[in-house]
Formats: sequence, structure tokens, C-alpha cells
Amino acid sequence: MAINKVEICGVNTSKLPVLTNEEKEELFKRILQGDKEARESYIKGNLRLVLSVIQRFNNRGEQMDDLFQVGCIGLIKAIDNFDINQNVKFSTYAVPMIIGEIRRYLRDNNSIRVSRSLRDTAYKALQVKEKLINKNSKEPTITEIAEELGMPKEEVVFALDAIQDPISLFEPVYHESGGDALSIMDQVSDEKNQDEIWLENIALNEAMQKLNEREKHILSLRFFEGKTQMEVAEEIGISQAQVSRLEKTALKHMRKYI
Repeated sequence: MAINKVEICGVNTSKLPVLTNEEKEELFKRILQGDKEARESYIKGNLRLVLSVIQRFNNRGEQMDDLFQVGCIGLIKAIDNFDINQNVKFSTYAVPMIIGEIRRYLRDNNSIRVSRSLRDTAYKALQVKEKLINKNSKEPTITEIAEELGMPKEEVVFALDAIQDPISLFEPVYHESGGDALSIMDQVSDEKNQDEIWLENIALNEAMQKLNEREKHILSLRFFEGKTQMEVAEEIGISQAQVSRLEKTALKHMRKYI
């Protein structure tokens, strides 16, 4: 996607106006009085805000023009719902609205299709979440959201997971100057094939070879087959106390070689 385009949707971005705080306040007062011309000027004066937001989505393969149009819808919704009495900067209020509108667009146009009913449940959950945050000034739990919706929390979790944007394992997450970019794939570890585990297994096998046959058999039954000391005692015909003593001696002996 050409992120440095000068013209988007017929708008020359290099000539977009920049409003001062005083101009914004004056225009918003006129907007509240129903002045459509002031509303149009306010929209144009905040299009740079939309441009700054869509930069975050420049790796999604979407057309710049499409994201800009969707972002403008979020901007207009923010203008229509902004309360000047809340003592919050307009940009602080508008950015989440613009981001939310773009994310909804990306979800609805995702190649991974999610059923309409599932999306509706997820969006209702997000609305309830926002309402509870405003009411209680803290992040609600899934249980609280589910209770508010009157549905099982498992359904809420499933719905919210379904609308999450998929992320490529090769998406860069960090780029050091002069070096190669690190991707998500670089940060994913394989717990079954780590070099440390491989070396530990070699060390354990070598240490086991230093034991006599009875000690090997006891440790094999205890730690590889998961049997209790009583079960081991019954199997090899000695007391549980003897098994415990032999086990401790064998482990102490092995530690010398690990």
C-alpha cells in the first residue's frame, strides 16, 4: 500500500488545513448550533488525524483510499458524539473511534469469515465492556460482561476471539537500525526441541549409565513410568524404605555427573 500518497480519495493531503485550538473551539460551538458549514470545516481540519491513524494499518494489504474513507466515517461519528463538557481533547476522543471503525471494516472484510450472529455477539460484548468501563472506571471481567448480556461467558469468549485480527508469523515486530527485522516467528520457541532440553537429556542418559542395574531400574520405574515407591517396592520385592534409600543414593550419585 502506498502510504506516502499525496492524493487520497481526491483529497490533496499536502494541502489539508491545520486548525488551532481556538479555531476548533469556535467551530464546535457553531456545530452545536446546527451550522453545517462549520461541521464541514471541522471535518476537513481533522483529516490529518485520520491520516495519522491509518498509518498503523499500512501492513494489512488494504487500499489507502478505502482505509481513509472508513477512517473519515469514524471521525464524523466522533464529531457527532463529542461532548465538550467532558474536558477531554477532541483528538483523544476521536482516535479510538477512528481505530474502532477501521477495525470493524477489516473484520467484516476479512478472508476468514465469521458468522453474522457471532459478530453481533462480539460487538454487543464490546459495547457492554465500554459501558461498564465508563460506569465503574475499570476494565470489566468476562464474567461481568456475560452477566450483563445474560449469556454464558464461554459464548462471549468465543465470540470475542472470533473477531480478533489474524497476525502473520512473519509480521515484523522490531527493526534495529542497520540490522534485520525481527518477526513474530523469531520470538516463538519450540519447547520440545530446545537445545537446553536436548543437552539435559544427554547429561541424564550419561549419568544413568554410572548407576548399577538395580538403581537404574528403580529410577526408571519412579520417574519414567511414574510409579510410587510402594508400587516399586512390590514389583522388585523389597521394602518401601529400601526403595527410598536406594533412590536417594542413586540421585545423589547422578548429581556428580550432571
